[in-house]
Amino acid sequence: MRLNPLLASAAALALAASGLSQAQASGQTPGQPAQTGAPVEVEIDQGVLRPFQIAIVPFTGERGRDISDVVSGNLRRSGFFEPMNPAGFIETGLTLANAPNFPQWTQIGAQAVLYGGVTTRADNRLDVGFRLYDPYRQCQLVSYQFTATPEQYRRIAHKISDMIYQRMTGEPGFFDTRVIFVSEEGDALNRKNRLTIVDQDGYQPVFLTQGDEVIMSPRFSASQPDEVTYVALGKEYSRIYLYNLTTGRRESLGEFDGQVLAPRFSNDGNKVAFSIIRGGNTDIYVMDLRSRQLSRLTSDPGIDTSPSFSPDGSMIVFNSDRSGSPRLYVMRADGSGQRPISRGGGSYTAPSWSPRGDLIAFTKQSGGRFSTGVMDANGGNERILSSSYFEEGPSWAPNGRYVMFARQTRGGDTRLWTVDLSGRVVAQAGYNGRGTDPAWSPLLDAPAANIGIGQGPDSCPS
Repeated sequence: MRLNPLLASAAALALAASGLSQAQASGQTPGQPAQTGAPVEVEIDQGVLRPFQIAIVPFTGERGRDISDVVSGNLRRSGFFEPMNPAGFIETGLTLANAPNFPQWTQIGAQAVLYGGVTTRADNRLDVGFRLYDPYRQCQLVSYQFTATPEQYRRIAHKISDMIYQRMTGEPGFFDTRVIFVSEEGDALNRKNRLTIVDQDGYQPVFLTQGDEVIMSPRFSASQPDEVTYVALGKEYSRIYLYNLTTGRRESLGEFDGQVLAPRFSNDGNKVAFSIIRGGNTDIYVMDLRSRQLSRLTSDPGIDTSPSFSPDGSMIVFNSDRSGSPRLYVMRADGSGQRPISRGGGSYTAPSWSPRGDLIAFTKQSGGRFSTGVMDANGGNERILSSSYFEEGPSWAPNGRYVMFARQTRGGDTRLWTVDLSGRVVAQAGYNGRGTDPAWSPLLDAPAANIGIGQGPDSCPS
């Protein structure tokens, strides 16, 4: 029983002991995203949040309206924007050649105006241009143009969303990303789980495994968005795999004497840290992927698991019950300097170091409830962002502003949820099927260096 709270988010106990995910299928087709016309469920549980009022004019041209709809959905889910109802727009017929009639937008309370158009080239590729204006300062905030195939319209919409988010918040966006997780189908007696990847808004799910293995702990490489690692359990084996999403190549890290758990890449992608259960003990190891050399980092009699590298690769946070109950510890990347950092009551598991390096996310069990929280890298300033009947396995968005986790209501299914760093916006993620163990990818491309700031006399100051 001592094993359960420590390994619940990373080991087979999350499945074998999961009265925590016993619900039957919901009747909705697995993998379908939430309907775009339905309101996004958002809990405002701390203070008052007043989203930014943005007028998104439907884009013109092929796939234009689809693109603007995707942008609208992305910005709404962020919690920082409230796209306005187009039925209330006074000005119509905006084109990329014209600036808005500013008084007609301030009159309806629009704090920003977004519009764009799509032109089809002779080779059937699309030129997608857009402009974002501040109607109160009467100046342009962003202008840009993309070229893509019609099939890539959603990807272009995500990149537009990132640029708007960056310009309006001053922080990098997170929409042009994917999420890898373990999807679930069937009931408690006949359950199938598969490694699944999906766009961050829940669209275009792809099953990467066939359901003949138990899949756990998928994680992206921060340096190579097409490289993932995960654990697969068969009838007589447990293996850590590297999987290339572009080529489909799957490679085992080798055979280990014991059950392997919770692999995580270092941020440079050159190492993988993980745990091995061997001889009744659970310790953390690290493998250099270039030499395949394996080094043992912990040797305490307690259960040491769920390692997560700091962004600079110098430190590792992990959880251990060596003091009697699961707590968070940090150590240097070579295993030296091990010390506890969590200070509150309850059990701490599943630590994840923020890509910014300043915070560590975790799952906490206390008082019969599970919570998702963050603390400073030294263990100070602990804050609970979300709390419910059951939730686990936080994973950071690449901008360090949002955390995704798995949540289950009492008697319900386990779904993917997100919470922002303020704890004010808690929302179900776009994927509408059952799922656990989410991991957020880095941005698929580097952000655009020039987003149209200072390009003309009407451009808003940075």
